[in-house]
Amino acid sequence: MKKNIYNFMIVLLIALIPVLVWSVEKKAQVGFRFLENPISAEAIGQGGMGVLGIENANTVFWNPSGLGWIESKYDVSANYTRGIADINYGAFAGTFSIGKIGIMAIDLIYMDYGNFNGTIRADNDDGFIETGTFSPTAFAVGMSFAQRVSDRFSYGVRLKYAYQDLGSVTIGVGGTDVDDTLLVTDIVENKHGEPAIDIGATYDFMNSGIRFGAVIQNVSREVTYVREAFPLPFSVSFSLRADLLKLLNKDNNLHQLIVGIETTHPRDYKEKVKFGCEYSYLNSFIVRAGYRINYDERGLTLGLGLNKKIGNTRLRFDYAYEIYDSFNGVNTFTIGTSF
Repeated sequence: MKKNIYNFMIVLLIALIPVLVWSVEKKAQVGFRFLENPISAEAIGQGGMGVLGIENANTVFWNPSGLGWIESKYDVSANYTRGIADINYGAFAGTFSIGKIGIMAIDLIYMDYGNFNGTIRADNDDGFIETGTFSPTAFAVGMSFAQRVSDRFSYGVRLKYAYQDLGSVTIGVGGTDVDDTLLVTDIVENKHGEPAIDIGATYDFMNSGIRFGAVIQNVSREVTYVREAFPLPFSVSFSLRADLLKLLNKDNNLHQLIVGIETTHPRDYKEKVKFGCEYSYLNSFIVRAGYRINYDERGLTLGLGLNKKIGNTRLRFDYAYEIYDSFNGVNTFTIGTSF
């Protein structure tokens, strides 16, 4: 037991070193922020900890190396989040095993921003005229591959294509202002697509109940809108997860209590820290809770899960609730099956 605890403390220090060393506030600009939206009620219920512990198709949105720990031939997950300000989003992921070669997966993320009222500046009493309604669109599609090369280690790679259409905008290309008789305007379409890559790894300490993971997300070129260039939301995350009962040599088939910590180091913000825990009974009834530090709005999260095996098929249902400081709470639902 002492060896297990020592291993846990060492890996915990490794996970926290980036926070201690890189804890500086950054204000660089990134775009395609929808790629940062957390997916999977299972992860969100634990404070948004998803780099480790998701052994189903949803792991592709957090750490593609998690695919290597999926034991079923096929796995499918669907997710829906009712967000703030009527901005909702959903995601789908499916995996299939290719034998000893590894695990493949495909995924889709889509945004529902609703409708907005368009305007342009004008030489009138209001200073603008309405141009009707428009609805921005954004989505990302991906394909992943992972391989579990031993009982301890797996790696994974996810290739994705992200697309965003913010609608058209009228710009002045001649003249000085809206009251200039020589004013010349043009319509510019603000839409762009860009490929990106995620790379992750997972290491299991075998029989100790400790697992360590790391992932690099959204490695891409810079995107240019008119004159402004910016990258996708690049980040590096580290995670440590421990089965407390196994760590203390009190493992049994009835109860499981897992705790974890995850650190995320984004390109455009100070380092973020997530804490989470999960209790399960008979691996079927699950309660989750978590807390996040260095987020503008997000903090406490809560979640519930049901996991039931019927014949050779396993069914999952997960729910998560996120508490926001200035908005109503956010609800996320996940359903999945493996066979």
